[in-house]
Amino acid sequence: MTTKTAEIICIGTEILMGDIVNTNAAYIAKELTNLGITMYHQTVVGDNPKRLKESLELAFSRSDVVITTGGLGPTYDDLSKETIAAYFGRKLKMDEESLQSIVEYHQKLDIPMPENNKKQAMMPEGATIFPNPNGTAPGCAIEQDEKTAIMLPGPPREMAPMFDHFVVPFLLKNSGKVLLSHNLHFYGIGESLLETKLHELMEKSLNPTVAPYAKTGEVMVRVSAMARDAEEAERMMEPVIRQIEETAGEFLYGIDVGDLQTAAVRMLKTKGLEAATAESCTGGYVSKRLTDVNGSSSVFQCGVCTYSNEMKRQLLGVKEFTLQQYSAVSPQTAAEMAAGVRKLSGGDIGVAVTGNAGPEPSEGKPVGLVYIAVDSDWHKEVFEMNIDRRDENLRELIRYLASSRALYLLLKTAEEYPGNSEAAK
Repeated sequence: MTTKTAEIICIGTEILMGDIVNTNAAYIAKELTNLGITMYHQTVVGDNPKRLKESLELAFSRSDVVITTGGLGPTYDDLSKETIAAYFGRKLKMDEESLQSIVEYHQKLDIPMPENNKKQAMMPEGATIFPNPNGTAPGCAIEQDEKTAIMLPGPPREMAPMFDHFVVPFLLKNSGKVLLSHNLHFYGIGESLLETKLHELMEKSLNPTVAPYAKTGEVMVRVSAMARDAEEAERMMEPVIRQIEETAGEFLYGIDVGDLQTAAVRMLKTKGLEAATAESCTGGYVSKRLTDVNGSSSVFQCGVCTYSNEMKRQLLGVKEFTLQQYSAVSPQTAAEMAAGVRKLSGGDIGVAVTGNAGPEPSEGKPVGLVYIAVDSDWHKEVFEMNIDRRDENLRELIRYLASSRALYLLLKTAEEYPGNSEAAK
């Protein structure tokens, strides 16, 4: 690869003022490391053309590639493209293909396209254009005098796919090599402990690289190999992935599965099973995440949100004695909710969540105490979570972590399905 050093400039007054967290820089930095591209500096600059130009001059004085995020929107203060094009002495011209994509994006959402969105289709002359199927702002790259500027949109959900699908091949185009990756998803182990287990492997693995990514309540490890072709890259990654499985396989719930809900839906489909959910403190979070997955209708029967004790009794058949003796936040209630929703739906697996997400203790139960139950013919379990975050404002985090545990129990229960054996009867 001819590229030696790269630098990141994240553009946006909201980042500079701390209104939003700059996750883009962390993402790009890790991806550059996987590509073997050295980086020594990162910069955050507000939406100001003069200061952006100063940042560009400094960055290009010490780096070969400058990657910017943000400032590609349709409003008057989105001037990244204009400033960078002027730096290279390039004029902007309308790119008809980008304009058509922006028009189609608005048509798909069935909303009128504001006139100022056309600004986003104005691209520097001679630029390589990166499509944006997740938004209206295409990205682009300018190459000149052995310097390269790559401009990406600011929203992470637009930036990350563009970087993966278009920027990586662009950066590798003159290297004669390909970069392939596999994402290993872990649940039930923290990033620090997983990194400790894999520390030696991560240190010695330069190609393939092994990089952990902390996510909310789980961890992803990306194994990436650069090689002459895809077949060689796969051969290089195979022993590394096998070693990771041997070291921490008990926490590995899937490879390249995306997330817990996708893994759960895939497993239900593979096993030919149907599931239903009953939720209290999560308020439908589990069923929402399941139905976010394309094709979940073939395996998901229903989701019942029984917030009150009365609805727990009427809809799910939770016993009055159970609620009085043990309270709504108890393993007994969770188990009866799971069994009740399975009976109600006629499904193979019932999953239930009940707990106290805060902000105040309830029925003598502390904030963060949650019970998740799974009910099936071959496996029944109630899991207790004590999510003591010492912050009464983290109600949403408690709900999300509880939904993740419910999805994980659903996944593992489906995985353990014995088929038509006697154990399944």
